[in-house]
Amino acid sequence: MAALFEKDLDFEFVPVDFATREQKTPQFLALNPFGQVPVFEDGDFKLFESRAITKYVAEAYADKGTDLVCKDPKISAIQTMWMEVEGQKFDPTSSKLGWELYFKQMFGLTTDEAVVADLEKKLEDVLDVYEQRLTECKYLGGDSFTLADLHHLPYLHILIGTKMKSLFDARPHVNAWASDILSRPTWVKVVSMSPK
Repeated sequence: MAALFEKDLDFEFVPVDFATREQKTPQFLALNPFGQVPVFEDGDFKLFESRAITKYVAEAYADKGTDLVCKDPKISAIQTMWMEVEGQKFDPTSSKLGWELYFKQMFGLTTDEAVVADLEKKLEDVLDVYEQRLTECKYLGGDSFTLADLHHLPYLHILIGTKMKSLFDARPHVNAWASDILSRPTWVKVVSMSPK
């Protein structure tokens, strides 16, 4: 939803009832055969997978709202590189940490501290690379907020609410970047729509 808000688009948000396993109904599986959210419809065009959706929204509505992708091939390649870093380095570690430190608590499960310790080291390694990058520019993809930053928001939001916050705080450029993107009005709006 952050990309839709960044592009200042009108849209209808349709919540999915996980308690009744609505995401596994035939109607939902027709939209996403994996039975997961998000799902996106633009007229008769349908997509699933958040990164595909945000890329489509950024390109299809390039003339609206925040410019989330660049048309210059070199800058675009740099932004794509950092989107790949998010998908290949940040997300695998942060999603597992999110499971251990946030979702397990939500479900009354016990956190595996050995797993957390291993993942914490991996996250530190990623954040060290980010710290170096962010000494060169304000955002990962360059001097403006792009999909390279936006894709970090969900798990960044979760991790900042856990003991992993200290890893971000210990890196001044990463901390400034995280504070900046987490305080964007569009992300604040997404968070306000989340169930409590």
